[in-house]
Amino acid sequence: MLNDPVILNDWHAVARASEVEEGRVRAARLLGVDIVLWSDSGTVHAWRDQCRHRGAKLSLGSVQDGCLVCPYHGWRYDGAGACIHVPSHPELAEPLRARAEVFRVQLRCGLVWVSLGAPSHGVPIPPEWDDPSFRTVVSGPYRFRAWGTRVLENFLDVGHYPFVHGAPQPDPGRLAMGDYRVEEGPGGPVARDIRVRRVWRDGPDGTGEVDVLYTYRVLRPLAGSFTKSHAGEKFSMMDAVTPVDEAESLVWTLMAVNYDTGESDRELVGYQDRVTGQDVPIVESQRPALLPLEPGAEIHLPSDAMAAAYRRWLRKLGVAYGVR
Repeated sequence: MLNDPVILNDWHAVARASEVEEGRVRAARLLGVDIVLWSDSGTVHAWRDQCRHRGAKLSLGSVQDGCLVCPYHGWRYDGAGACIHVPSHPELAEPLRARAEVFRVQLRCGLVWVSLGAPSHGVPIPPEWDDPSFRTVVSGPYRFRAWGTRVLENFLDVGHYPFVHGAPQPDPGRLAMGDYRVEEGPGGPVARDIRVRRVWRDGPDGTGEVDVLYTYRVLRPLAGSFTKSHAGEKFSMMDAVTPVDEAESLVWTLMAVNYDTGESDRELVGYQDRVTGQDVPIVESQRPALLPLEPGAEIHLPSDAMAAAYRRWLRKLGVAYGVR
């Protein structure tokens, strides 16, 4: 297990809720721990993927009569994780008091969120997600062979868009960035009203180039969001980075929009697939692989104010995962 108390006592998305079907078993991995997900009577369970008898993976087993059954010797665990039946010695099931290691689970935004610890807060969800005036779409997961701190800082990086995601030859006259201020929000650093000149909507009814305002928020050490707005129209995006293992992360992207984009859900997901695909090789190439928290380890510019604030905040929290 990657043992960082801050990250351990947090919520991490591990699967789509639709992938944990009634009576089915699914394997996942979080912080170097193999997890088994299974569902019965509408309840999703997340346990360590290991039978207490001989360590076989419970994710190779099956759901029978509300219990998860080990594929090796048929030990039967009820929904609370207690072994209630040992086929070879039925009389021993109760005296053994064997239990699976059970983790906390929440279902939000169509995703299964798991904590290996004891979080003191709920799943970090942007307010737009619960606003009925917003249309919501989930994309991912996207796999990065990188530490989650590097992955999230890339999401928070204000200045990389025209180079990584823009035209092959960006207009030099439109690359300069103005200064912006970062403040401490309820979850972490917040950068408000970053003004960027950009096409808001393409097509014959589009806006052409306009001033778009961005607000970036750090919600948790491995979760952040931004909202871009123009004339009352808003597009919100959250990246939830799941630390699968050392230098391996999954990213789930939650999008919320309050206007007609002219695109289907599939088209929105396809666009995000392309954008994230452009980020992956850049983030995977970064060295050092661990995010350096010492102020002089890398050069910071005014346009890096949000990234610098994120690093200071991680240091203040005492985060040990993915940093040096």
